[in-house]
Amino acid sequence: QVQLVESGGGLVQAGGSLRLSCAASGRTFSRYALGWFRQTPGKEREFVATISWSGNTAYYADAVKGRFTISRDDVKNTLYLQMNSLKPEDTAVYYCATGPYLRASTRVTDFTSWGQGTQVTVST
Repeated sequence: QVQLVESGGGLVQAGGSLRLSCAASGRTFSRYALGWFRQTPGKEREFVATISWSGNTAYYADAVKGRFTISRDDVKNTLYLQMNSLKPEDTAVYYCATGPYLRASTRVTDFTSWGQGTQVTVST
């Protein structure tokens, strides 16, 4: 069983940047795809970014493409999400996740282990 702990959220003004981190423990980190998702009250959890086990493939939601970058450091067992040019609509709780697959995936159902989430609030 893997444990995931997100950090790096906070309050930032529109146009600013944040870097989220997700530290993993309890399982070999490097063998599986990883993802970032976000959720706002009353809405379904939505895909943000995903990266394959090798780090060679990454996909992004259209809403964040060109502004967010997902990366992984398998030595440190840590997943990152660099978020630039933040907008108020990026406000959400952000979750990292992993699952049993090697390939990057945009589907919530392909991920079986989740962190507790970190709040990101972007003010106008």
